[in-house]
Amino acid sequence: MSLDLSLRHRVGEFALDVTFSAPEGVTALFGHSGAGKSTIVNAIAGLIRVREGRISIGGRVLQDSASGLWVPTHRRKVGYVFQDSRLFPHMSVHQNIRYGAAAGADPGPVVDLLGIGALLDRRPGSLSGGEAQRVAIARALMSGPEILLMDEPLASLDPARKAAILPYLARLRDEARLPILYVSHALEEVAQLANTIVLIGEGRVLASGPVADLLSDPAHARHVGIRGVGAVLEARIARHHDDGLTELAAPGGKLFVPALSGKVGQALRLRIEAQDVMLSLDRPQGISALNVMAGRVTEVRAGEGPGVLVQLSVGKGGARLLSRITRRSADAMNITVGMPIHAVVKTVAVAPGDIGPIGNT
Repeated sequence: MSLDLSLRHRVGEFALDVTFSAPEGVTALFGHSGAGKSTIVNAIAGLIRVREGRISIGGRVLQDSASGLWVPTHRRKVGYVFQDSRLFPHMSVHQNIRYGAAAGADPGPVVDLLGIGALLDRRPGSLSGGEAQRVAIARALMSGPEILLMDEPLASLDPARKAAILPYLARLRDEARLPILYVSHALEEVAQLANTIVLIGEGRVLASGPVADLLSDPAHARHVGIRGVGAVLEARIARHHDDGLTELAAPGGKLFVPALSGKVGQALRLRIEAQDVMLSLDRPQGISALNVMAGRVTEVRAGEGPGVLVQLSVGKGGARLLSRITRRSADAMNITVGMPIHAVVKTVAVAPGDIGPIGNT
């Protein structure tokens, strides 16, 4: 099941004109405030009626301005999770998740998926922010939605509570089998969760495609943010070491990161920021950094300032890695497309918050 939409709308001076598709899994809408992301999700939910456009989920049309078709909000089979949980304070958790549930819906699988079994008898006022958001997600899923809309669902949480809820969202992505449209300003959330990313700017789609491709493409650095641009790699836990490090089997070889709690063999996705990747013409010796990956330069893009983004292909599968260095260094090393090169990444540069699970594959 997928979401397909084409919208044109104007509010005052702001004009929205977007067309994209969202497959099963998580599609992230990423862009600066005021880019039009919330307008898009509100249009899908039927909270606003855009002037012109077409919205369909799995072939079921929700709006078609050409024919005048408009499906009311309550008939759209859309689950919506807001930035704040919006739970009913006078109801228990169990009553909250049963409110608006589809006829005959069994809460058991949703409760297990989100790990809220121990919370069912509690009231929202006694829940932490992360617990409340999990309950809000459960309530949305109990309505039997064909799509789940999540508008900055972790924005109000501190880093510790974000880290606690992200694994549940990853399970939701892998097990729910429905499209999830996820609005966020946080690249670490997008890199961990999203399969697809749609970059939105000033009411337009700037680019869309697989997360790993877009975040490692120097052409999109100005849209993502030069300090946040980087690569997304897939790896597996190979070994846990006694000195507090976890060894990953990554596309470019061994990759050491601070200790993880996953089991050996677990598939992971990790984000490595371009500013944390150093380059060397020869394989370096006698350095403190443990992670050295051999690769080949695939693109060099100079910015307006003193920086240069260098894209590398590493490993047999051609995974993309990105490095941000100075123009002076790029000139001194005579970096050109096609040349072999080594990428150096400090172990502590890959934070636990930049690493997330990939189902059970």
